[in-house]
Amino acid sequence: MKDSLAKRMQHLGIRDVDFEETFARSGGPGGQNVNKVSTAVTLRHRPSGFSVTVQDSRSQALNRKLARERLLDAIETARQKQRGAEIAAREKARRRKSPRPAALKERILQSKRRRAEIKRKRRKIDD
Repeated sequence: MKDSLAKRMQHLGIRDVDFEETFARSGGPGGQNVNKVSTAVTLRHRPSGFSVTVQDSRSQALNRKLARERLLDAIETARQKQRGAEIAAREKARRRKSPRPAALKERILQSKRRRAEIKRKRRKIDD
């Protein structure tokens, strides 16, 4: 399981030194253990500023692993969203720059001619 986490981190270009880990006492079920031992883990990715807090388990080691997984999920989602936005912006610029098809241009001009004819008929008649 550790290998898959390491592979994901390598694929995303994230190193262990980019993380800042803090531990605190968690609450909820777990009895005396969660009240005495710092099992809650807050993991922050310094370059991106993303932060995740996990206190699902009574085990600090398991919470650390879960925090890493959730933080990687958040970073992947953010990068995919950013990539999608960049693609959409490129496509929008491409559509804006491309010329109108000849048939569409002709239809627009025909519509303008009809409108001009209607307005011409509204003019006052010169005596």
